[in-house]
Amino acid sequence: MCSVHIEKADINDIEQLVGLRTAYLIEDYGDVPQEQLAGISQKLPDYFRRHLNKDCFVYAAKSENEIVSCCFLVVSEKPSNPFFINGVVGTVMNVYTKPANRRKGLAGKLMKMLLEDSEKMGLDFVELKATDMGYSLYRSLGFEDSVSKYHNMKIAFDSAKKY
Repeated sequence: MCSVHIEKADINDIEQLVGLRTAYLIEDYGDVPQEQLAGISQKLPDYFRRHLNKDCFVYAAKSENEIVSCCFLVVSEKPSNPFFINGVVGTVMNVYTKPANRRKGLAGKLMKMLLEDSEKMGLDFVELKATDMGYSLYRSLGFEDSVSKYHNMKIAFDSAKKY
């Protein structure tokens, strides 16, 4: 592998970001129906054009011009409360390294840059949902298990099933 450098992705990287997002989803969810992948792949370029480097920051490890590892930081603003006084929080998503580039510390380097930027942006906190594979990395970076008196709940609408 050639030397790898860490940077924020930009508009020129959208095609690769779509590929990395779908690769992550396939690995995370297993068997994703092709019609769903096609729908997701169709929507992602517009999402990145509207959000990249505004409220979605993608940290990328590049070898030459190929992104071999990435992580997403989605920033959202909420009304302040005692747990987030500034009202600005971050969610880490899509921490993914191509199989041939794993176990080389790339995800850790990306996450450190993401966390440094999050602190500079004045985020109250950064949260994520960890897989078993990533859990020890996140713990080593200072993430703690979240305990709450609240139950994590959601409701899904039929629009998610149309593909």
